[in-house]
Amino acid sequence: MLKSKIHRARVTDCNIDYEGSITIDVDLLKAADILPYERVEVLNVNNGARFSTYAIEGNPGGGDICLNGAAARLASKDDIVIILTYQEVPSNEAQNVKPRMVYVDEKNRIKSTKNVDTWMDHLITA
Repeated sequence: MLKSKIHRARVTDCNIDYEGSITIDVDLLKAADILPYERVEVLNVNNGARFSTYAIEGNPGGGDICLNGAAARLASKDDIVIILTYQEVPSNEAQNVKPRMVYVDEKNRIKSTKNVDTWMDHLITA
């Protein structure tokens, strides 16, 4: 089940020489309930690439979204990405999952956050 989403963040840098991961502003990590080293799925809106990596903390308030290592080949600076995390839950609890959504502006500053009650709610207000 979807756990959290950072919606339409802008890639601020790509560092092919770093050993891996995606650096995310720690304020965004906290708002989205993403832990350091947690697996994330990254969806590149510009080129359609979808890939997995893990999150590491960037400086607070800096708006960092930096793809590192091999992931840096799958995006360019200023590309728009969606960052997702998932969680496993027993099937009897799946209906109660309320994903955490974080919406950002063009500088990756938090515009709004919410926990989605239903998928229809998300579709109407996104």
